[in-house]
Amino acid sequence: MTTPAGSGRGFGSVSWWGLSPALDLQAESPPVDPDSQADTVHSTPELDVLLLGSVDGRHLLRTLSRAKLWPRRRFNFFVLENNLEAVARHMLIFSLALEDPEKMGLQERSETFLEVWGNALLRPPVAAFVRAQADLLAHLVPEPDRLEEQLPWLSLRALKFRERDALEAVFRFWAGGEKGPEAFPMSRLWDSRLRHYLGSRYDARRGVSDWDLRMKLHDRGAQVIHTQEFRRWRDTGVAFELRDSSAYHVPNRTLASGRLLSYRGERVAARGYWGDIATGPFVAFGIEADDESLLRTSNGQPVKTAGEITQHNVTELLREVAAWGRARASREDPEEQQSSEASPEPGTPAAPTPESFIVHFLPLNSAETLHHKSCYNGRFQLLYVACGMVHLLSPELGACVAPGGNLIVELARYLVDVRQEQLQGFNTQVGERARAAGFAPQTEARPSETFARFCKSQESDLGSTDPAVEPGTPSLDVLAQPLEASSPAPEGLTQPLQGGTPHCEPCQLPSESPGSLSEVLAQPQGALAVSNCESDSKTGV
Repeated sequence: MTTPAGSGRGFGSVSWWGLSPALDLQAESPPVDPDSQADTVHSTPELDVLLLGSVDGRHLLRTLSRAKLWPRRRFNFFVLENNLEAVARHMLIFSLALEDPEKMGLQERSETFLEVWGNALLRPPVAAFVRAQADLLAHLVPEPDRLEEQLPWLSLRALKFRERDALEAVFRFWAGGEKGPEAFPMSRLWDSRLRHYLGSRYDARRGVSDWDLRMKLHDRGAQVIHTQEFRRWRDTGVAFELRDSSAYHVPNRTLASGRLLSYRGERVAARGYWGDIATGPFVAFGIEADDESLLRTSNGQPVKTAGEITQHNVTELLREVAAWGRARASREDPEEQQSSEASPEPGTPAAPTPESFIVHFLPLNSAETLHHKSCYNGRFQLLYVACGMVHLLSPELGACVAPGGNLIVELARYLVDVRQEQLQGFNTQVGERARAAGFAPQTEARPSETFARFCKSQESDLGSTDPAVEPGTPSLDVLAQPLEASSPAPEGLTQPLQGGTPHCEPCQLPSESPGSLSEVLAQPQGALAVSNCESDSKTGV
């Protein structure tokens, strides 16, 4: 079997990293209204952001790291994912980013971040950190009061009880509830997935990876991704090799997820690696940089690789985010706080406190019912939608955005499995769905092939429709209906689930017919709605 270009199988059914560079959400949001500022003389203006499918927290961390460049605001990030493993990774990544600098230095933190976030295999010290942190989070999730005390930036109150139980089960699996690499044999799972994806092209996999890199990613603006690092990631799943290659041998359990497969008429729970094996984690932090010298070329070749740029960007990002940790320590020590207030460093803006932002996780599958709650209706100044969640963009979701608010939609530019005509068709449907939801293109926005930017008019109504969307045009949510996985998964792709590990709804990878890009993008992510039982998908917020 040969997998044709455009099949979308490389995207996977669950996303672990973003397919676009990190954004500063303050730069994308409407400016603070002077009238609203006048009403909040004694308090800080707030920025409420709703993110669908941001998966790795890169936009949130980027926003926090650049907060000092803007007037002080309080951030309320409302994150909606389609699987609980992504929620757990959000929590782990943020707890790492806000780790006490005295416990973990900046370089160790940045290296640990890169390995946990983008590597299929970990070094033993990094794996030990994941186990310890997962054990701590597993004990905090069932105790809301203790969770708020130790992690004041996190709120799980909107999650259902069954989702919290399933989230605890995810952390317990990460902590080593099932001992040994046999519980999640990542190298074998990765190779089996690669064989299934490439089919008869498996023996020529290096040529395939070079073609995808040079003829697709490089042509679409990611020239800094080096052939060697991309080929290594395609072969082993290790994107960032910061030490000798022999040091990476512990499976990264944070990349494990469950699926319900249909086998001989019965639904069988299986754990495996169902994420991206085509593009890689290089795009999020590795193809853009504030320091332009990192992007310079010599003799037509970039002088820095995407891995080096990623390490630099993540290190600088964590350096800035560490201001929250320092502010917390200064509040706990009055003498230190007094001395810091008395003698601030010249030119250094005041660091926001940990309470200056809260990450709220919303229930799975709640995008279509958020507008029923008055606390969300017309609340958000900014809505971000990932390319795999575009099928959820609707007038009902648009009703949650305040008049004058902005919409940012991630496009499919860096998906190597899709053709150029499919990209254009996807961009067209994004525009149609945005207009139907009450948004119009931002006229002053800079042209971008990575993001589509829209704004909501002051007179937008929930019931408004756009004549540009013809009745005969197939909608993304129709094309994204989950298909029953009627055939058993290929041997070696899955591991049986045990204990309390959460199950997920069945998902079948797209058929080998070229199809539309809507099927390629919306179905895999949208169909994989992880829940503790089937009835979850039918329950509202």
